[in-house]
Amino acid sequence: MANVILSKKPDMGEKMALMREDAKYEVGADSDAEQTALLCAGHIKGKPAPPKIPKLFLASRCIFNCAYCGCRCSREERTNYCNTPAELAQMAVSEAERNGHGVFITSSIYRSADYTQELLAESARIIREELHYTGFLHTKVMPGADPLLIARTGKYSNRLSVNIEVAQSSGYERIAKQKNKTNILTPMRDISQQILAARDGRQKFATSQTTQLMAGSTQETDRTILTLSKALYRKYRLKRVYYTAFKYLHEAEGYEDLPPTNTPYWRMARLYQADRLMQLYGFSPEEVTPEDAPNLQEDIDPKAAWALRHLDLYPVEVNTADYETLIRVPGIGVTYAKRILEARRYCTLTHDILRKMRISLKRCAIFITCDGKYTAGNSLDSLQLKTLLSDGPVQISIFDSLKEGEDIPEKNGCGT
Repeated sequence: MANVILSKKPDMGEKMALMREDAKYEVGADSDAEQTALLCAGHIKGKPAPPKIPKLFLASRCIFNCAYCGCRCSREERTNYCNTPAELAQMAVSEAERNGHGVFITSSIYRSADYTQELLAESARIIREELHYTGFLHTKVMPGADPLLIARTGKYSNRLSVNIEVAQSSGYERIAKQKNKTNILTPMRDISQQILAARDGRQKFATSQTTQLMAGSTQETDRTILTLSKALYRKYRLKRVYYTAFKYLHEAEGYEDLPPTNTPYWRMARLYQADRLMQLYGFSPEEVTPEDAPNLQEDIDPKAAWALRHLDLYPVEVNTADYETLIRVPGIGVTYAKRILEARRYCTLTHDILRKMRISLKRCAIFITCDGKYTAGNSLDSLQLKTLLSDGPVQISIFDSLKEGEDIPEKNGCGT
């Protein structure tokens, strides 16, 4: 297998610094998404975020020219780097052992998708067979990669990912002209099929896959994004869909007609919340983003917004409401709903008992009765109800929220 040679090879410290910069262009870790969603709305609970893991690149110079990507081939001003599979494997294991929680290996598309995938597969093999690393390994899959190379990569990986990026296929011509629906969905389908085959014991393969989707790249609605996400979860059995805010602030060669775009960060945060509502709470895209309100709101989380559209369902009695009803009450999540169901087997719940269970009544008291008692006055009829439920503009330092640094969520995806 040929080694990649640079005319001026950066030293190890320079490579690592460049890799950290390139890692900003992609979301691929549960921790970033979960931490973002939880910080934006503590009322929507998910699993605790896993720790930060490093993300390392095989090569930085890409043959693709995606408008949003820092690795695009038309970006001449940057310093590029590359590694042999042995070098990448050694760096990956060193970083994983230092971190203790795993590693993510990826690359720009160097020479061709299959050539790059072969190098990544070899890196993964060395990590497992020569360096004997047994921890978590997430490996990138290139657009259009051959199924045999995907199988070889997956044999040594715990997770694979290929990024869909756009919510509408017309978006590829708009922002990623070398990509298309086929070279993204085909490897996604291959990964899904090989995961199923591995579960049946027919092969050794990764156990999950993820993807990334940008908001604002095609002027699409949040309803469009969430409808696509639901289809991807169902059809390809994805572990997660990650969201990034599309930003195009500096003109890129080949995209001179593309207008400047700066998708607000809060939109991505709301998409994460809506995604968790679909995955954990049983909401549908149509419920979260109905036809007459196809976009999520900046000042109110999607669960509270749904409740405002369905005030006729409230208040609900916590001593008789079923689980599905309880988890749709603003301020009551999966954990608290389960606690309520368990506690009421032994006593009749009151507002005081809910407080002793550490269930905050700040929001949920508006939507519930306890043993027939309602303590929120005329709040359900108040013209200020939206103000009472608002969590205000999303103001978060992403650098404070990161825990599993495969990426920095407010940046665009790497496109690979």
